[in-house]
Amino acid sequence: MAIKWRSKILLFKLEATYGTDPTPSGASNAIYAKDVEIRPMEGTDVSRDLEKPWLGADETIAAELHARITFKVELAPSGTAGTAPAWGPMLRACGVAEVIVPGTSVAYNPVTDAHESGTLYLYIGDTLYASNGLRGTAKLNLTAQSVPVIEFEFTGLFVAPAEGTRPSVDLTAFKKPQLVTDAFTPTFTIGGTSFVMRSAMLDLGNAVERRFLVGKEEIIITEKQEVFETTVEAVALTTFDPFAAAIGQNQVAVNLVHGTGAGKISTLAIPAAQMQRPQGLANAQDVKEWPLRLVPLPVAGNDQWTLTLT
Repeated sequence: MAIKWRSKILLFKLEATYGTDPTPSGASNAIYAKDVEIRPMEGTDVSRDLEKPWLGADETIAAELHARITFKVELAPSGTAGTAPAWGPMLRACGVAEVIVPGTSVAYNPVTDAHESGTLYLYIGDTLYASNGLRGTAKLNLTAQSVPVIEFEFTGLFVAPAEGTRPSVDLTAFKKPQLVTDAFTPTFTIGGTSFVMRSAMLDLGNAVERRFLVGKEEIIITEKQEVFETTVEAVALTTFDPFAAAIGQNQVAVNLVHGTGAGKISTLAIPAAQMQRPQGLANAQDVKEWPLRLVPLPVAGNDQWTLTLT
């Protein structure tokens, strides 16, 4: 019988010890995701390069085996202030710290060291595609009249796929999102100036490397190059001048608030974003728009951006 592609179950759990399977469960670690794609056996094929007395292909040996998986989750807080969202563990596996103030807030910010890792289970039909030692990168994407999402891309250690027993899952920790609209996205400012925003995207820009040596095989995050991109309605240059800001290497604060109601508010704060050269103008519905690109910079370190849920 054919295996239905949409018959997916996705589980994710942080590891206490790198590369050691913490056994994710359907009751506690199920992920409500979309656009799930997996390449379960990435790597290289090392040729033996043998010299033979006849023509023909050479044998190869599979090397540097690893898995890559991408998917999206809806950017919606837990619904309760001070309670971490169900997608929090995956953001933590992208070189991000989680700080919880019980009953008040949950905040995320980038960290340089002590990056956490996770184990992922993906069932398609009864086949289990597992991967340990996952670390990755992510994009926070908010587009007008759309569901806000976090786009994850993980790299992990190879585990041979096997037939298994599909678990029952509990997805109630994932809450319904609020669309990116004028009503539900009350604040968007650059340098203190309010803008009419079409889209906004924060790319964590993690450099995720495979370090496969004798004695250790590990996926590591070696660098972070965050980028913030947005498209906004153009305003008079006397109100805000992105060209002068780029020439002056100006750093401006970016503040984006999405969601209304206690436990449903996400605030993205970038305190020092350097304006890059505007790459052109855009025409949307015969209205001039600016595609803008900014680079979040550290102020005291590990503070180039903060996502606070309240």
